[in-house]
Amino acid sequence: MASLDFARQLIRDVPDFPQPGILFKDITPVLADPRAFQAVLDGLEDRLHGGGFDRIVAIESRGFIFGAALADRLKVGFSPVRKLGKLPYQTHRIEYALEYGKGVLEAHVDAVMPGEKVAVVDDLLATGGTAWGAAQLVQKEGGQVGAFLFVVELAFLKGRERLASVGSPVESLITY
Repeated sequence: MASLDFARQLIRDVPDFPQPGILFKDITPVLADPRAFQAVLDGLEDRLHGGGFDRIVAIESRGFIFGAALADRLKVGFSPVRKLGKLPYQTHRIEYALEYGKGVLEAHVDAVMPGEKVAVVDDLLATGGTAWGAAQLVQKEGGQVGAFLFVVELAFLKGRERLASVGSPVESLITY
């Protein structure tokens, strides 16, 4: 059985992506290795197991990979949060700040049912803007964010502090 340390060793740095000055943490080698991928899913599941979650809300695009698998393991619903213009049905939207610009997120108006407890899942926590935006969409639809869950956290960018305003626990498996 592989460990999270093994998964961490597989994450590679890609300098100047998606723009100069950004050091991108590439998790695709973790996805390519079934032992590492399973270790990450085990770690994510352990942090949510028994928490009474009704749904996983995952953020485009790498968050979908972990979120869908996690929803299957926990036997709960899955809802995607996507970039502007990618969802076919009626949506709610929110503008948010990225570490290198601004973006818009959307979710279907029925992505979360009123009263549902959800976990917001993504591959990486940087400044927290994207996860904060997803939480705003969950709350707009009447849901409660019970946790934020990330594979990787870039602690020096202080995203955890940004998410503190939501008042939900923030968990990450691998921190840089």
